[in-house]
Amino acid sequence: MSKDIRKIVLSYSGGLDTSVIMRWLIERYQAEVIAFTADLGQGEDLRGVRKKALRTGAVKAYVEDVREEFASDFIFPMMRANAIYEGGYLMGTSIARPLIAKKQVEIAIREKADAIAHGATGKGNDQVRFELTAYSLKPDIRVVAPWREWEFKSRSDLVRYASEHGIPVPVTVKKPYSMDRNMLHLSFEGGILEDPWREPPEDMFVLTVSPERAPNRPTTVEIEFHEGNPVSVDGRKLSPARTMAALNELGGKNGIGRVDMVENRFVGMKSRGVYETPGGTILHVAHRAMESITMDREVMHLRDTLIPRYAEMIYYGFWFSPERQMLQGLIDHSQRTVSGTVRLKLYKGNCSVVGRKSPRSLYNPELATFEADQVYNQKDAEGFIKLNALRLRMGTMVERSQLIFTTKNKRHERLRQGRQQR
Repeated sequence: MSKDIRKIVLSYSGGLDTSVIMRWLIERYQAEVIAFTADLGQGEDLRGVRKKALRTGAVKAYVEDVREEFASDFIFPMMRANAIYEGGYLMGTSIARPLIAKKQVEIAIREKADAIAHGATGKGNDQVRFELTAYSLKPDIRVVAPWREWEFKSRSDLVRYASEHGIPVPVTVKKPYSMDRNMLHLSFEGGILEDPWREPPEDMFVLTVSPERAPNRPTTVEIEFHEGNPVSVDGRKLSPARTMAALNELGGKNGIGRVDMVENRFVGMKSRGVYETPGGTILHVAHRAMESITMDREVMHLRDTLIPRYAEMIYYGFWFSPERQMLQGLIDHSQRTVSGTVRLKLYKGNCSVVGRKSPRSLYNPELATFEADQVYNQKDAEGFIKLNALRLRMGTMVERSQLIFTTKNKRHERLRQGRQQR
């Protein structure tokens, strides 16, 4: 414990954990605590969070609406890269933590605070994401992580501490799993989900209806892109945050975007996560379809080889690292031609591309046609194929020559041995 820490900026949600953390920081460090809550589109009424923070002991409480910044500066750059972690996770939590930590650091500088604090446990990824961001933006910042320091071992310990200190605890029955929500997704972990064989209960889901209960008629949606970013939905020009809200609503009604996976945490363990990402799933499918007619083949293939590495950078917490920023420049350069409109059909959990068009399209019907054409001389393919087959033919010829040579040597050896035996 550092005695020179006198003012701390805490990432505060208003829930049990961060409310207990606030009081614990005040007692343990004898410090002033400033609460910070980010509105990331989590669908909660945050008006009461400031009052609760002040009642719990905060000297100040910031509640900031960062929805547009979250969508435009964090979600959209990640979507331009088609980033998915381990083939399934669209990283709704991963991409939110750098923004929260960034705002914490800004407030710490403004308020001349000595440290920041968060409620992430010592087992998860979030502690890494918060702290790597903080150290990247303010190298001399100090970080307090109560779950790595305090005496509490369980949630029941927190409930008891809250009761002893008059900290309001929600009276509703806690769900047997943890949840994290923002405009990109809703995640579920822990509790009953720790058994990877157990199917998630249907009443757990919030953003999406069950695909079986989705409408019996498909919903069609058109998304317009400009340089890799969505700019309108069904002809309506929308801001980044409103785009996400519109796609979440459409996807949720049609059961789009449920994922159940076991992923590899950065700290080394495997963890099961269940996710609802309706709008993000639609956007990902649409963006890849837009790229399919506007992006050069070799540019696309090179970029695709970098997707797993880029996704790791975000998942591991390296959003503000020089390597992610360098790679983002390459990705954004590749998106200069990715403009046009994609039409999708949403039906019972499926998101299917049914049309795409672009003024920058590289798709030429006169070249692709199976009918008679005057543009492409099919006989030209013969030389192209023979040139590409040259090394394959040479390799096979050498192998056969070697086989013949070896067979002859073995025959001669058998004859020699036979003569010697006679």
